[in-house]
Amino acid sequence: MSVLRWTFLTGYFLLALLPLTWLVLTSLKTRGDAISTAPKVVPSVTTPLEVYTARFPMTVEGYRRLTEPHVGTTQSFFSYLLNSSIIGMVSTIAAVALGTACAYGFSRFRVAGARDWLFFILSTRFLPPLAVVVPVLMMYREFDLQNTHLGLILLYTSFNLSLAVWLMKGFIDEIPRAYEEAALVDGYSHLHVFWSIIMPRARTGMAVTGVFCLIAAWNEYAFALTLNNARAVTVPVYFAGLQGNIQGIPWPQIAAGVILYVTPIVVFTFLVRKHLLRGVTFGTIKQ
Repeated sequence: MSVLRWTFLTGYFLLALLPLTWLVLTSLKTRGDAISTAPKVVPSVTTPLEVYTARFPMTVEGYRRLTEPHVGTTQSFFSYLLNSSIIGMVSTIAAVALGTACAYGFSRFRVAGARDWLFFILSTRFLPPLAVVVPVLMMYREFDLQNTHLGLILLYTSFNLSLAVWLMKGFIDEIPRAYEEAALVDGYSHLHVFWSIIMPRARTGMAVTGVFCLIAAWNEYAFALTLNNARAVTVPVYFAGLQGNIQGIPWPQIAAGVILYVTPIVVFTFLVRKHLLRGVTFGTIKQ
């Protein structure tokens, strides 16, 4: 069984790695090789290395072109990446912090119509975001929030807040109330209890919620395109702009940008992997 399990896991790992491998290879190709109908990936055993290198020249041109503004823009890829990083991280921190505080209130205090309020919070995710893009655009123009980082941060925080509240409430419900009751008896305030007792024990839930909120904000395209055309444009909009290149779609440049774009998500997920694994089984085993 052990051999069968490791064979299955190895095969699945290699299969899951194929898209990333193809991206890396594409990012190192010339555009001609990237769009060639005859794939040039693995050299023949009988082909000398120098001959294969001549047929399949490796180049970092795709990465180099990321430092140059494409047609119709004045900024490079890394400016858009900075915008995505600022908007994604700040909105995620805000959504997780507010969601944790709201979840604690619903979990520990008597709230009139709590079930109705929780359903209302969840129902905000039932409506497709594009259905409200026009009202949001008009509201943002009224408050001069278009083309600003603050505008997208507020929007992404609002959309992720319902997810954060529901996820965090499940985690906080699993924290024994005895810890808080003992602290309150010792004279701690509810705020001190929340900060000193709930927050450390809710780290697992916050990490899981943070991953989902960051991915949602990181990949969002529709509002980023509609509400911004100058100062706070994100990477997904940058990729869409490359489709209008007069020389054709620069696939090596796109592949190089995608690799750099997914790296922060991969690193963040790797750093909180222990919390993610704990979050999958949280509440299934009673101590």
